[in-house]
Amino acid sequence: MSFFNQLKEKAEGLNRKHNILPIGQNSAPPQSYHQQQYYPGQQPYQSQPQPQGQGQWQQQPQGHWQSPPPPQGQHWQQPAPPQPNYSTRPGGPPPIPSHSRPSASPSVELSGPRIYWRPTFNPGIPVSQEFEHKQGHGDPWGWGNNELENYTSDNSNSFHTHDGKLVLRAVSQSQHPDQEARYTSARLVSRATLGRRDGCLTAWLSLPCAEGVWPAFWLLPREPFVWPHEGEVDIAESWNGDCENHSCLHWGFYNAEDAQKHLVRGTHIPDMPHRPIRYDFVWQCSGTGVRGDGKSEGGGRLMWYIDGRPVMKNLMPPGTRPIEDWTILLNVAMGGNVCQGKTPRDGAYDMVVHNLQMSEAPDGGWARFDHDWPHCVDGAVM
Repeated sequence: MSFFNQLKEKAEGLNRKHNILPIGQNSAPPQSYHQQQYYPGQQPYQSQPQPQGQGQWQQQPQGHWQSPPPPQGQHWQQPAPPQPNYSTRPGGPPPIPSHSRPSASPSVELSGPRIYWRPTFNPGIPVSQEFEHKQGHGDPWGWGNNELENYTSDNSNSFHTHDGKLVLRAVSQSQHPDQEARYTSARLVSRATLGRRDGCLTAWLSLPCAEGVWPAFWLLPREPFVWPHEGEVDIAESWNGDCENHSCLHWGFYNAEDAQKHLVRGTHIPDMPHRPIRYDFVWQCSGTGVRGDGKSEGGGRLMWYIDGRPVMKNLMPPGTRPIEDWTILLNVAMGGNVCQGKTPRDGAYDMVVHNLQMSEAPDGGWARFDHDWPHCVDGAVM
């Protein structure tokens, strides 16, 4: 089966699952596929006030990180030129609006597990040094989900800021005379792989929360790979501004035969639009073998954390790609099946990466991981 046919089958499967017709046609309201994740003995996830000090977040004022979009129906106008001297490279992108810029990035601890990969977010370094830009519409099926965006490598859609952040900016200009420019965004794939059989991937992210917008931080095997059988891990994703994070593991098609190969836990984060969130994905696969065809024998342990709390665990499925050969993806999608056919209002929607790193072990070491494992819930079948 060709890759595009696989994408088509995935899109059609999503349509059937959520009872969604192609964009522009009426359909019944979709049923939610995920299950809520509440921590043992606690109410649904609430942000807890933290003491001020090194390594702690400062509570941010109410408001969105991204620029608030203008009212619908506004005609496209030529955007203002970038502010001078913003970037050391000519033609650098405009800065994040001052009223929507997070006031501080998280402090980076100097002690703890050894960090073996951390990209540099510096305006003098092109984003393409650490990431490959995927480009285009993902034809013919809009990246498998009938999405609207045209991914570009333009530095108006992905750039480093002077204060050390990576920004992926989705721009909706529905009245733009050039159809290719009506919905633009960035989709980045790390040039580095996870590289180890045991480790921890950590990101501090501010996610855009708005109708028709779908930011994601996830993993796929290094190309070329066979989708979906070699696996997909979703660490942070939310859509339509519902403040619901979806931790997922996929290794099958969206059909009845593969129904057990889609595991998910939903975590409600009511203040998601107002502060950076810490996401950790931890893997421990050194005790697992590799089959003769190069695929994993399975059985390694995987665990997802949000703000330091375990929210989902699962064993590595057999037949997937060995974990050390997986790459990191960051993107902001718009519209399509997952957004239930909703489109974003005109404006800019920023996914801000405050820090991104891979460590040899999670915070607290493997002893903490062993302690968390029996107390964490398994992924639930979609």
